[in-house]
Amino acid sequence: MGSLKAVGLTVIVLVGLGIIAGGITWIVLWTRDSSPPPPELIPIDWWQHCTLYQIYPRSFKDSDGDGIGDLKGITEELEHFADAGVDAIWMSPIFSSPMVDFGYDISDFYNIHYEYGTMDDFKVLLNRSHELGIKLLLDFVPNHASNESDYFKKSLAREPGYEDFFIWADARPDPNNASNRLPPSNWVSQFGGSAWEWREERQQYYLHQFAVEQADFNFRNEAVREEMIKIMKFWLDKGVDGFRVDALPYLIEADPTDHGGRYPDDPLSGLIQFEPHQLGYTIPLYTKDLIELYDVVYEWREYVDRYLEDNPGDTRVLFSEGYANVSMTMLYYGNEEGAIGAHFPFNFDFITDLSSRSTARDFVYTILRWLTYMPQGATANWVFGNHDNNRMPTRFRENMVDGLNALNMLLPGVAVTYQGEEIGMKDGYVSWEDTVDVEAINRGDEDTYLLYSRDPARTPYHWNNLTNAGFSTANRTWLPVAEDYPEINLAKQKEDARSHFKVYQALTALRKEKALSHGEYNIRALSDRSLYLVRYLRTYDTIVLLFNVADRSDVINLNSVMHLKLPATVYISSINSTRNTGDVIESEQLTLAPGEAIVLKAEPVA
Repeated sequence: MGSLKAVGLTVIVLVGLGIIAGGITWIVLWTRDSSPPPPELIPIDWWQHCTLYQIYPRSFKDSDGDGIGDLKGITEELEHFADAGVDAIWMSPIFSSPMVDFGYDISDFYNIHYEYGTMDDFKVLLNRSHELGIKLLLDFVPNHASNESDYFKKSLAREPGYEDFFIWADARPDPNNASNRLPPSNWVSQFGGSAWEWREERQQYYLHQFAVEQADFNFRNEAVREEMIKIMKFWLDKGVDGFRVDALPYLIEADPTDHGGRYPDDPLSGLIQFEPHQLGYTIPLYTKDLIELYDVVYEWREYVDRYLEDNPGDTRVLFSEGYANVSMTMLYYGNEEGAIGAHFPFNFDFITDLSSRSTARDFVYTILRWLTYMPQGATANWVFGNHDNNRMPTRFRENMVDGLNALNMLLPGVAVTYQGEEIGMKDGYVSWEDTVDVEAINRGDEDTYLLYSRDPARTPYHWNNLTNAGFSTANRTWLPVAEDYPEINLAKQKEDARSHFKVYQALTALRKEKALSHGEYNIRALSDRSLYLVRYLRTYDTIVLLFNVADRSDVINLNSVMHLKLPATVYISSINSTRNTGDVIESEQLTLAPGEAIVLKAEPVA
């Protein structure tokens, strides 16, 4: 007897069973190979499947007792990220700043803000991060600079080389009053009021799409573009692993030369609830998402890629921020002509399009929309919260925390965590008297400020149940610590038998599975209440998430879950679940409690 191998089959040859017409009878039996070879796995870069954690430095950890978080505080707690399974961290701005917008109004792009520490402190943080195998990214803010920056002071004085570093424009005459001046256009700031501010010294207005103190750079000026490259090079030379790039939709405004030599008015929205000074009164046709801005992003990607060629090592990345419609957002990846942009634009759909009122079908639709529009071969990412929006458990429900973190970790691509999501931190209450957010102060008043305030999502991190949640020894912290810190804090969750943090740890550990880093996906709604996500790869365990996003229980049929073979084993479940790790699920019918999430491991697909 002999055997021959074929792809996926075994050939068995039996000889000597008889003689027919002077020949030998051959009987060939074909049987399926019981162990097909595993698929060939294409190597992926470090960033393509990483868990990325956003630190808001001012609220993370205070090392010197002044009530403000700092770089030494982050360094002291770096083990937290290693323990949590985080691969990379990015910090909201740490550069010199008057702190009108808490670091997003930069006065010196080449230095560390004094409240956060020194350049030596930064180097220690960077080196220790790399020792732990954690990448470190900075928050790059190219759209604007503080009006206290040297750039602005020189431009204000019309110093040669800086005359047009910012957007300057003459006043418009008032047809009803010759002695009065009007702003160059009707553009409205993101923080309310006119986007134009008059300066007597220059007898012109300058543009600020955000706070008055944040003057917009002129990206039609080649010198500005060159300066941005110099800033990136400075920090790349220090050893940072890349940048999160802020506020890109506002990078370029309409060119006056295309509009008769003046800045054109934005069209009116027609929404009667808004007054001329309020955001929403106009449609930002000439101030947001202009197509020319993408060329700047593509230039930056070219530079970062060239930098890698000249300075070999791990990939340096650009992750872009911009709230835009899906078509405009996808252009940050690149365009149809082959230009390459950011490694990915942040996906804010879970923030802008979903809430506690969303159904399972809403969730699935939102996820598939991103994956459908995303360019072939690009990397997805998922963001559930950040420093500009209400925290995840506040926008959704507390019993959904583990399910949302599971969805984040199990979807293909990069999982992004905002500071505190790993322990289920909610918005902290900040009174009008304690409010420091410039947007809330500019757009609101004592009765309406919470509609605009970003402070509740920025309250200090809850390390333990001691004074100020272990954040600081100060008598007063820059923002008040949320009152629920005795119940929601990291130390307690490390001790509890079941906790959000332990679920988070289990999920980041699971991300090492090849089905998650290399596998296919299938996601569908089983009803208005429940959805499933399946990640599968031949010869590797199949991973299944079952998640009830509703506030009522739901009975689901597991036969409807594609690629799931029963029995299956519970890998991890939400803290409100009656199922425990190791439980075996055999029944086709399963009841999910409100907000309940279960992650299963099952047999590989055939």
